[in-house]
Amino acid sequence: MITRLESNARRSRVVIHENTVYLAGQVGDDWSGDIAQQTREALANIDKMLALAGTDKSKVLSATIWIKRLSDYDQMNAVWDAWVPPNDTPARACAVVDMADPRILVEITPIAAR
Repeated sequence: MITRLESNARRSRVVIHENTVYLAGQVGDDWSGDIAQQTREALANIDKMLALAGTDKSKVLSATIWIKRLSDYDQMNAVWDAWVPPNDTPARACAVVDMADPRILVEITPIAAR
């Protein structure tokens, strides 16, 4: 069985299949903020979506992170490292990409267990 949450005609923000939770890419709410603010906001959105799916950040299996500028890597990592529970670090990939909107500095797409 597949459950889709927060859906519209283009995407579902959460898809649950058996005991795996897939999230759409999460970005910050205020695109005028710096990388640290946008990362904190994206992670807060991830926390909300995971809770909606009945899980939490301690069960994140993997995350793909896209950043706009390599020069933001260390600042993004500082926020990420503070958010990830000790001993529960997921597999992770990070790449520099062109964003859908030039004001977006980071987008994070996690997969979690339930």
